[in-house]
Amino acid sequence: MPVNTDLLNDPNALRQSFLDCMRELGSAIVPSASLLPENDPTTLFNGSGMQPMIPYLLGERHPAGTDVANIQKCVRTGDIEEVGDTSHLTFFEMMGRWAFGADPATYKREQLRYIWKWQVEVLGLDASHLYVSVFAGNADLGMGRDDAAIALWSELYRGVGIDPVVEDDPWTYGTSRGGRIFVYDENQNWWSRAGMPANMPVGEPGGPDSEMFYDFDPNGDPKDHPATDTPRFLEIGNNVFMSYRRTADGFVPLVRPNIDYGGGLERVCAAVNGNPDVYATAFFRSPMQKLEALSGLEYAQAQREFRIILDHTRAATFLIGDLAVPSNTDAGYVTRRLMRRAIRMGLKLGITSNFMCQLSALYIAEATAYPNLGRDQERILITVAGEEQQFRKTLESGERSIKKHLESKQQVTGADAFYFYETFGFPVELTQELLAEQGMSLVNVEGFGKAAEDHAEKSRNAAAGKFKGGLADHSEKTTALHTATHLLLAGLQTVLGTHVHQKGSNITTERARFDFSHGEKLTNEQKAAVEKYVNEAIAAGAEMIVSEMPKQQAMHEGVEGSFWEKYPDIVKVFELRDASGKTWSRELCGGPHVPNSRVLGTFGAFRIQKEESTSVGVRRIKAVLE
Repeated sequence: MPVNTDLLNDPNALRQSFLDCMRELGSAIVPSASLLPENDPTTLFNGSGMQPMIPYLLGERHPAGTDVANIQKCVRTGDIEEVGDTSHLTFFEMMGRWAFGADPATYKREQLRYIWKWQVEVLGLDASHLYVSVFAGNADLGMGRDDAAIALWSELYRGVGIDPVVEDDPWTYGTSRGGRIFVYDENQNWWSRAGMPANMPVGEPGGPDSEMFYDFDPNGDPKDHPATDTPRFLEIGNNVFMSYRRTADGFVPLVRPNIDYGGGLERVCAAVNGNPDVYATAFFRSPMQKLEALSGLEYAQAQREFRIILDHTRAATFLIGDLAVPSNTDAGYVTRRLMRRAIRMGLKLGITSNFMCQLSALYIAEATAYPNLGRDQERILITVAGEEQQFRKTLESGERSIKKHLESKQQVTGADAFYFYETFGFPVELTQELLAEQGMSLVNVEGFGKAAEDHAEKSRNAAAGKFKGGLADHSEKTTALHTATHLLLAGLQTVLGTHVHQKGSNITTERARFDFSHGEKLTNEQKAAVEKYVNEAIAAGAEMIVSEMPKQQAMHEGVEGSFWEKYPDIVKVFELRDASGKTWSRELCGGPHVPNSRVLGTFGAFRIQKEESTSVGVRRIKAVLE
């Protein structure tokens, strides 16, 4: 069947076609999580659709059931340096479909048929351009070749008149023998949290996967195959069969395996488009046209610079939307680095005035699938404009200082790079780019890290953002402070008004940091009233009552919740209610809580230490129990 051209010009239609197809096949549709992970303290961003689902893959019950699908916002910082080619993106959208605790007799068949149906029957992709890979097995680990996946793919190929030739030795023969299904070892076709099977700790699940590729040049080099380093093949999806668990005696099959499909939405759109350049898709059309008008150049004249600007601006827009505002630490540092790299590329194109805000506005206007961007448009655009204006003030003087330094010393060390960072706000990567343009590189790169460590020790600049759910740990004190933020929000709404909502939090054993929407500095009287509300709730001995209900019901009943789009259709509601029946707080949440508010009192009285602005319309409170 022909390609569905209606999907080429409308990213929203492409997104919806996947969700509609999965829904018709029985999946419950759940929203994207934030780019900032709640349940993984080891990383700054959600870098895959699977990442927010790991608790459910490991056995926790998903409120939406055992068969769910969504499109997840993702950021991968490891790809920043690769951006500029046809396929790499720092921000991308990943389609996903999961079966938790599936029937081992049918789960592979269902998954592969579902994804084939969407790609071939709904999108209209030419099946003759589709290739797949499967796991070769590992005799030492007691695992055989994934013949079940091979048989299922073979059936699907035969259904459209294609001979499903299995290529067991692709590194020798490539596609020259008509290979369609390629067999690779665990270096290509295995997934676990720990990487290779040999690295998996006892108790960890993992399993083989089966990847899907689109061939943009069927008449290319016959030695090419999906695992070779060639732009001919583009991975457009992967099916992970989490079907083994490692034990002290080796690997054993899971009685109830899981399955995960993940596919890059922009890459699939490139396949539908018949062009391997993801920047030639509708996802970037309007911003690219604006960038051409601003620069007076066509995309073909400066592809690398255009791609970096388009990707980095989109990533920064979504990151700021999820409250990763530009800063010098953690997620905010990545946002700042992306913006500053885009600004430099703009200067190389001859754009000397602020431009990122104009591109951000276009991304926001077209991102109707992510309504938080539209709601926070003013805050996002003001943040983008302010960051760009601030950096432009230092960029010229910073570059001039680096060049002057080179004239006198003929080299730049890691320690020098940290000085440029501390003085001019130059990320070390930006200094490296400037040097690379002159055919140079940093001397003693490690010196940057040493200088940064010395500076952090002196200034006590501790990066404390990578906490589970905003919590440093699940100790009793941290849990108490987390519960206190529920009462803090309720107190703020009582004193300031119902416009107040949570915008972020970070909690350690020493203090709670809580961001909320409000446009004015709190008076001393207002802070005292909020403290009084929280301390009265603590003294009331309110019991924590946990219930589950449909999200729509929670919204209708006025349950507090600032990030509704990240929650599934069935939500957990936490209510602090005292013996008289008074409700002190009631909101959605997923973190740990004390069973009774009196527990907070064992650590002392609630006190606001500091109240300040973090960005336009957002205030921050630091509070303690002491």
